[in-house]
Amino acid sequence: MPGRLRAPTGRYAGKSAEERQAERRRRFLDAALQLFGDSPGYRCTTVAALSEAAGLSTRQFYEEFRSLEDVLAALHLQVNAWAEEAVRKAAAGAAGLPLVERAAAIFRAYAGNVTADPRRIRITFVEIIGVSPRLEEQRLERRAGWIDLIRAEADAAAARGEAAPRDYRLPATGFIGSVNGLLHDWSAGWVDATLDEVVDELVRQLLGILRPPGWTPPTAP
Repeated sequence: MPGRLRAPTGRYAGKSAEERQAERRRRFLDAALQLFGDSPGYRCTTVAALSEAAGLSTRQFYEEFRSLEDVLAALHLQVNAWAEEAVRKAAAGAAGLPLVERAAAIFRAYAGNVTADPRRIRITFVEIIGVSPRLEEQRLERRAGWIDLIRAEADAAAARGEAAPRDYRLPATGFIGSVNGLLHDWSAGWVDATLDEVVDELVRQLLGILRPPGWTPPTAP
């Protein structure tokens, strides 16, 4: 596997070396989103094809990345970061709302972000699978981050008396599987529903976890 080459330093065309490097990296990731997330897919893409799609050279590729796997890893993190930013903005905007409205706002933001571009769905749920132990660990780490976010929301709801107090580690783990599976199947055309209907179903599932049969909210003093 080739090592990374040293990138040129100094200013050129009014841009610093750091600015040129960031632009090259963005162009490679933009090209990877198209080739990995659409056609021909990660496993059928070559360094030469990616460089050509980015309008850059293979030498410039190796100045930024060691391998195509590095590109896929960076792209997977970027797609997750976009979704996380959308969710955190929605959560901040829904602060103080009742549980049902807050959950709907958060899941609508997540679903809207990840399904806005089918290529993001493919990167997150298809192309990343089975590539290497390293990327499997990264995928599980990112999923753990989403589980922690759900647990934090559930614990906060319980503290407000809007949900049953319990350990939400296992329920959150199971629920994130439902979220990912349903959104993937919907984006692939296997679920005959609107995105709003998908979000409503996810909210109902979450409420069923947070408010199990037999639980009643505490009576206000």
